[in-house]
Amino acid sequence: MDITSGGPWTGTGLDPLSGRVLEFLVGHPAAGAEAVAEGVGVPVEDAERALRTLEDELLVLRVAGRPTRWRAGPPRSSLGSLLARRRGELAQAELYMEQLHEVYRAVSGSHAPHLVEVLERAEEVAARYAHLLRASRREVLHLAKPPYVTGTETAYGEGRERAAGEAAVQDGVRLRSVYDTEGFTDEMSLETALRGTAGGGELRLSSGLPVKLVVFDGTTALLPVDSDHPAAGSLVIHAPAMVAVLVALFERLWERAVPMSLESRQDWPVARQTREADIDERTHEILHLMATGMKDDAIARVLGVSRRTVQKHVSEAGTALGARTRFQIALLAAERGWLDRRPGPPGTGAGAGPAPAVRA
Repeated sequence: MDITSGGPWTGTGLDPLSGRVLEFLVGHPAAGAEAVAEGVGVPVEDAERALRTLEDELLVLRVAGRPTRWRAGPPRSSLGSLLARRRGELAQAELYMEQLHEVYRAVSGSHAPHLVEVLERAEEVAARYAHLLRASRREVLHLAKPPYVTGTETAYGEGRERAAGEAAVQDGVRLRSVYDTEGFTDEMSLETALRGTAGGGELRLSSGLPVKLVVFDGTTALLPVDSDHPAAGSLVIHAPAMVAVLVALFERLWERAVPMSLESRQDWPVARQTREADIDERTHEILHLMATGMKDDAIARVLGVSRRTVQKHVSEAGTALGARTRFQIALLAAERGWLDRRPGPPGTGAGAGPAPAVRA
């Protein structure tokens, strides 16, 4: 059993070496300090120190005779007693925490920090974001829009990738992000979105997002004091009613947003045909992005193709629909149901250009 990093002993209060010594004695009853030291690969003095620690915790017993030998107690009863003591200590610590929190609330007065906190400095925002992200266990919701600020904005957006003091979404936590199409043309937003989706995050695009926002497990929300000036500070919202409103806002925006997958842009299929007309999957993706309000340059950057390729697909769609303007194309495509279908999963095919380079 590998317990070099603490392993199962972390919650017991035992150090890793004491845990290794106990494991050795469970499998080798009545062993002397020298045998224990040789078995776990440490100096004798270290083994003796660990044995005394285990004796103090009532986990091992001295065996009468010379030289002194040691025997582990029955793990279920001896470790069970240790864990019971630790649970009692944790209960006392939790009670003391509540008492401290009541003092904190009384001293803070009418500012009600238990409902809303104000973070004024960029490093505070990054550190708090990192803490909330690591503590999330179910789902993180994310709205991203310009203007972006290097550093603090990285903390708001990276999700599953390392950021803000090695913050990352834990395995098994769902990450859903909606990016504003207006800002989805710069290197920072594209790089951030790629990192999030690479870890299993879900990405959608929409135009006119009202606010930047991150919601953690439906219990805490983080948003800037002023969306137009993100460096001005952020609010941490704990009030259940306010968080519920922000979650409802996100869900409404999520439903109307266009799904996107950036994991394998150069391999998206281009030959699957629709029932309605001779339109390939690449044209379908472009029409979806065009319907969100994205311009040709932005669409080209997202899909990793040239602007000319985008214009070619738009022109072919116009010919198939009998439309002359982009507005007519979007209108007729919606009427024919082309925009109702969700984009298919990434596959293999030809015709797409190389993806743009992304900074590591």
